[in-house]
Amino acid sequence: MTRRTPPQWKTDRRAWPVTLRVLVPEGGFAALGAPRDFHRWLGKTLGPTQFATTPLRSLLADGLEIHFRDLEDAAGFRDAYPDLVLADDTMSPVYCSPYLPSGHEDPQVCNLYSQTRSQDAMRQLFADVNVVDRLGNLPPLPTIYPDQSAPIVRRRADGALVFTLARWGLPTPPQYLLGKSTDRGVTNVRNVASPHWRRWLGRENRCLVPVTRFAEPRGTGLGNAWFSSVSGAPLFFAGIHVPHWTSVRKLKEGETTDDLFAFLTTDPNAEVRAIHPKAMPVILSRPADWRTWLEADWSEARTLQRPLPDGALVVEFGG
Repeated sequence: MTRRTPPQWKTDRRAWPVTLRVLVPEGGFAALGAPRDFHRWLGKTLGPTQFATTPLRSLLADGLEIHFRDLEDAAGFRDAYPDLVLADDTMSPVYCSPYLPSGHEDPQVCNLYSQTRSQDAMRQLFADVNVVDRLGNLPPLPTIYPDQSAPIVRRRADGALVFTLARWGLPTPPQYLLGKSTDRGVTNVRNVASPHWRRWLGRENRCLVPVTRFAEPRGTGLGNAWFSSVSGAPLFFAGIHVPHWTSVRKLKEGETTDDLFAFLTTDPNAEVRAIHPKAMPVILSRPADWRTWLEADWSEARTLQRPLPDGALVVEFGG
């Protein structure tokens, strides 16, 4: 087993990028089995160099971080000790650090955004196209979180644009659902070469996600950085839409059939890089790019997976 103090572990985040944060049970881990038992399980099942542990005393009165090389190892440990209480209020059994290896989606990228532009203003952006508005009387949405419904713009086969609502979070790749009873969804997509995402990259599944501004977390206790267009121009995330997907998103809901969406991410531009050095949403600010994303073949549309130019965003702090 590899144990690391917090300063040492900072240099090892690339080696163990997946972190499970747990509270020490009342009476210690002996309440679940002696501490040596779960350490023995980790060493025997994963190997002595495949995980690390770190006390969480800087964040919690009594907690522990267990660091794994991949999501499957973390899920296996969680299944072996289902009574462990998570320490960080995550909705998923695993917390993924910003150093998650390339090819995995990053749940820390933009899990909060706003859409406050009026429906009429959005319709005016597409005045030369037939628009079918199915949003009803939609109020401004100053805070949109994962798994909530939010407006998207998709292209119908006859060329009309449909304004409709969809639920934020695409179907999770099946290898990450082993042993789980719910699928909370994936909020962003980076690895478009993955077969799981590739089937939904055609124009029939692409959509625009209207956004007024989006947030990136600044760190524990520091609040968010909010990014918006420096010119006030309308912005859209480059989205993917999966209609009529049946799954269990929440146990209390049971099985539901939903229209789902998420958006692509890419390397950050200068403004976002200062807060989140790994990624930013793919944002489309030009009408020509909106049309390309909705109408072009993937060979052309894929070129839009790129950061906004430096200087295109203004940042505000708080909230």
